[in-house]
Formats: sequence, C-alpha cells, structure tokens
Amino acid sequence: MRKALVVGINEYPSSPLYGCVNDASAFASIIENNGDGSPNFDVRLFTNVATKAELKELIIELFEGDSDTALFYFSGHGYIDDIGGYIVTPDFKTYDFGVSMDEILTIANNSKAKDKIIILDCCHSGALGTLKVDGGNKTQIAEGVTILTASRDYESSLEVNGQGVFTSLLLDALRGGAADLRGHITPGSVYAYIDQALGPWDQRPVFKTNISRFTSLRTIAPQVPITIIRNLVKYFPTPESEFDLDPSFEDKNSPDIEHKVIEPYAKPENVKILKELQKLESVGLVIPVGEEHMYFAAMNSKSCKLTALGYHYWRLVKDRRI
Repeated sequence: MRKALVVGINEYPSSPLYGCVNDASAFASIIENNGDGSPNFDVRLFTNVATKAELKELIIELFEGDSDTALFYFSGHGYIDDIGGYIVTPDFKTYDFGVSMDEILTIANNSKAKDKIIILDCCHSGALGTLKVDGGNKTQIAEGVTILTASRDYESSLEVNGQGVFTSLLLDALRGGAADLRGHITPGSVYAYIDQALGPWDQRPVFKTNISRFTSLRTIAPQVPITIIRNLVKYFPTPESEFDLDPSFEDKNSPDIEHKVIEPYAKPENVKILKELQKLESVGLVIPVGEEHMYFAAMNSKSCKLTALGYHYWRLVKDRRI
C-alpha cells in the first residue's frame, strides 16, 4: 500500500529542459525496490505530461484512497508570482502557468493516506506549503504531510551536466548515503544529507513536515547486521558497563602465527566477540578504553565501552524496538 507518482518534463515549447525526464526515471527506478530487491513503492512514471489538466488529474488520483504512503515527485519548470507557486506544464500561458502548489498541498492535506510525501525539483519549489493568502507567514501542512524541495521560493533549481543538482544528491541519499545504522532512509535523513552537501552560496533545499510516526522512503542492508547490534545489551548489561578484553580476543595472538604472542592465546569464541565489537566500533557505537584501537585494548587487557550513539541503540535494543 505504498504508491508513487513520478513526473519529469523536458518538452517545454519555448524553454526546454534536458535532465528532468532522466531524473524522474532514475528516481522511479531506485524507489521501486529496497536495497535487497524487495518491493517498495508501486510506481507510475509519466514523462512530458502535456497539459495542466492531465497532471492535476494524476495528482488527484495519487492522493485518493487510504494507502499507507502516497509520494509525488516532480522534475521540471517551476514558477512563482504574487499569488503563489506553480509546477509548470507545457501548455502554460500568461496567468495560467500550471498546477498551483497551493492546490497540490490542499489535495495532500485532504488525503486519507497515512503519509503524504511531496518532492519537487523545480525553481521556486520552496513556495510549496506556505500559502500566500496569509502573507506567506505560516506553513499550512496537515498531519502526515512531508515536503522536500530543491530550493527556496525565490531561488532557481540548477541543472549540471544534464541532471538536477538536487535530484543527483537525492539519488545518492537513497542509494545509502542517508541510511541510518538499521538501513532506513527517511525524508529527514535525506534532507540532512542534501543540506550538508550544498554550501551556503548554493541553492538551499527546504524541508517541511508534520508527522507523528516514523516514515521510511527506502531500506538498504545495514552497515552492521542487526543481529550484531542486538548484542549490545549482551556485551553491555548497563549503559555504563565496560566489556573487559584480553589477548585471547585477538585472532592474530596465536602460536600458529610467526610473531610474538602472549597468553592467554586466541580463543575462537572470544575472537568472534572482538570482531563483532570491532564492527560496532566502525559505526561509532563502541570505543576502546585507554587505547586508540581495539587491537591494543585486547593485547593490553583493557576494555571497551558504549559511545553516546551506542547508548541510543542500546536503548532501542533494550526496548525491543530493533
């Protein structure tokens, strides 16, 4: 029950674009499945939608029903005037530029879908969600609506080498750049990824949301298997606990290897534990105590402990949320 409408328009009669159809196709392809190949969104891709009426009908159809998630992505021209913002269609004319962003927001606000996500890669896209009727001072977003746009309302959305700058970063985020340690990619993490990638002199992405539950755009294989993360509570019974190490945890500390070894020699069960702890260290959940690396913590019989991030995931495991 997750559906997505993806639209890319290049063929504008007086001001054609060159990367929007490719951007839409790439976005549709990546959100259709999760990283493991399992189904994610039921995607309908439309390119070069000719008229305002056709595009508006597609948007209304997307947000009809009570699906879990309804997602709308648009790449094309955007326009703003004293009344508000518009996603532009090829049949635009003076005083009738395309589908009003206020209309899109109203349709999404009134939808019975649990999560409504709107992603716009067009000029002036930041106007979405801020109604001009109240002077543009308030964001009018119903519960369950999330908006992610390429630029602020007064900015252009740039193309470089035939691809939108925003969508290029969006795709990188969805491939895994914005994933958390469980492999979930959320609208918020995507925004953070894009925001950090664009400098203060670049176009600035806009993120607006009114949600009360976790929403995942896509999942990928986590950097560390979930089974290992769940072992946090096994190795650290309390958040303040330290896990004691000794040379028996280091697999290279074996009489079978020609270098200086010390007792107690490597034990397979302890070697397995240290390898898991090293994986947890690699993603910032665990650090050695009094040593720079886990290897030396083991060889010098030191210990390791949770980081602040490690404590966060420790709580998630303890509360059976992972």
